[in-house]
Amino acid sequence: MILPFNLAPFIIPVLIIVLFLFLSLRIVPEYQRMVVLFLGRFQAVKKPGLRIVVPGIQQAFRVDLRVITMDVPSQDVISRDNVTVRVNAVLYFRVVDPEKAIIRVENYLNATSQLAQTTLRSVLGQHELDEMLAEREKMNATLQEIIDKQSDAWGIKVTNVEIKHVDLNENMVRAIAKQAEAERERRAKIINAEGELQASEKLLAAANVISQNPQALQLRYLQTLIDLSTENHTTVAFPLPLDILEAFGIKIGKQGQGG
Repeated sequence: MILPFNLAPFIIPVLIIVLFLFLSLRIVPEYQRMVVLFLGRFQAVKKPGLRIVVPGIQQAFRVDLRVITMDVPSQDVISRDNVTVRVNAVLYFRVVDPEKAIIRVENYLNATSQLAQTTLRSVLGQHELDEMLAEREKMNATLQEIIDKQSDAWGIKVTNVEIKHVDLNENMVRAIAKQAEAERERRAKIINAEGELQASEKLLAAANVISQNPQALQLRYLQTLIDLSTENHTTVAFPLPLDILEAFGIKIGKQGQGG
């Protein structure tokens, strides 16, 4: 088959156009946005799909909108009570404004990491060691609020901050162990004293009841004999009423009487 004209002069332009289109096409996934600059000026934020970016005229920057998990390196922190600890944390954040994340900060990932490190040191340095160990949820909320407020200008939303580890040296671990042991002993003594107080109150109440009704003492005496009979005892004690002893001429001294 003979063509009526020569196609050779059109091959090179067609190849150039095809190559240009190939280099211009961009596929934007659902979880990304594409920030496009036209001759250095912000033009638009491209949504997911097949997009065209003209090489040499337009610049395209991809921004991931998914939640990013960032490990904050261990920081040396001096607490308010002058205790040196090493603390690390994990930061969860995502980009909510791709334009700000590209235009207003050079590298939003590095900037967020540095901000989290400095905030971790400054916030924990305002608390004592006991607060770091016992009030971790409160400090997590404080860290999240501060980092989120400062990174808002970069189009970043901090969703959560979690302190992972508070590492102490061996001397401090032993001191805390001694403190915990002393605290347990103090609680045991208080519980024992409270038990003695309650027992004395109950005994006083029982004595008042028996003094008002002498038959109650006899019933208690019989109940004690029943309890002793059910156990394997070789010795049984029989209490004698004071009136019987006085009947045999044995005088019993009583409190409150003169000599």
